[in-house]
Amino acid sequence: MTTQPEFMRNHWWWRPGWSAGRRFYTWHLTFEGQNDVHRLAGQYRSALAPLGDILTPIPDQWLHLTMQGIGFVGETEERDVDAIVDAAHNRLAAISAFDVRIGPEVLDPEAVLLHVRPDSPVRSIRNAIRDAIGDVLDEVPEKAEGFTPHVSVAYSAGDGPAEPIAQALVGLDLAPAQARISSAELIVIHRDNQMYEWESYAKVPLG
Repeated sequence: MTTQPEFMRNHWWWRPGWSAGRRFYTWHLTFEGQNDVHRLAGQYRSALAPLGDILTPIPDQWLHLTMQGIGFVGETEERDVDAIVDAAHNRLAAISAFDVRIGPEVLDPEAVLLHVRPDSPVRSIRNAIRDAIGDVLDEVPEKAEGFTPHVSVAYSAGDGPAEPIAQALVGLDLAPAQARISSAELIVIHRDNQMYEWESYAKVPLG
């Protein structure tokens, strides 16, 4: 680990605009069929299991790399969403598929997360998606700055000291996962069940 907060905070507080039943259009990188990513996530789930319910481990199905939001369902015109997908097809075709390394872990105040390297091609995907949104909408949501590519393997489920989690991670020395990034996915996401769950809206291949 490279950082260690003193205290954890509950990740599942309701962010502005969010509530039970709300759905949100957002772009993620997802890891269906990425067995090595699932291997590593499973190893972290096993290592953290003795901590009980102070953490919410993320099942393989919901592992993701958050990229770029568009807006809430009901507030965003579906025709605009479709136009963004079309624009993303054109822009992402210029980016070739690539491999990344995921891990080792960093303990964040709200999560156990794994950095992704190299990060420059991931940033290129996000920039292309932001450009695609800008092709359609007058304003691109969310800031361009402050983006750090990562994959979370567990979220903090409450407020409390970080030390027990840090101790559970000491000496793990797990082999990073290798993943192939060949597409970006537009999803419709919710957090009704203290988990990020979604339905796929469109998967856009890289060139």
